[in-house]
Amino acid sequence: MYVPAHFELASQHAMHALIAAHPFGTLFTHGRSGMDANHIPFELEPDHGEHGLLKAHVARANPVWQDVANGDEVLVVFRAGDAYISPNWYPSKHEAHKQVPTWNYQVVHAHGRVTVHDDERYVRGVVARLTRRHEASQPKPWKMSDAPADFIDTMLQSIVGIEIEITRLQGKVKLGQHKDVRDIRGPGEALMAQGSTQIGQAMLDSADAKERG
Repeated sequence: MYVPAHFELASQHAMHALIAAHPFGTLFTHGRSGMDANHIPFELEPDHGEHGLLKAHVARANPVWQDVANGDEVLVVFRAGDAYISPNWYPSKHEAHKQVPTWNYQVVHAHGRVTVHDDERYVRGVVARLTRRHEASQPKPWKMSDAPADFIDTMLQSIVGIEIEITRLQGKVKLGQHKDVRDIRGPGEALMAQGSTQIGQAMLDSADAKERG
């Protein structure tokens, strides 16, 4: 990934935080059948090893788990929003007319080595932890024991575990940080007004941080 210095997200803690907040990643593999991409919710263990560990599961019918070999290099991309930026939103455009359209976004690439776990105990743990996390905000959180045990057992037999030892993290946050504060804040406010709050708020936060020095 091309990352100019002013857009680099260098903090591993910040990259882990982005992954944790946006755990639905795109897994890119290059197995026996060639290039492939799968869209999967991941669980991050940030304290495992030097860069962390990702855990997930895929359908047994999905050929990806048989297409890769343990130890193969893979890439998982985590996105935290994106938005089109109109030149009209920059205050300086109306003075010098020297602005062009762009696209802002936040992303983390997790490079790593994959291990397949065709193991009921492993996938049960992954599903249980993902469920606890993502059901936590519900008025009455669903848990695996709410369903009949034989039904859960059958469902678990239909999935396979995927584990990725992260070997390298690369983060990019493109929010116009190289521009004047007013040309960061202007698009941020425009995005907020049209409901694109994720990138809009990130731009406003970036403007505030730049203003504070």
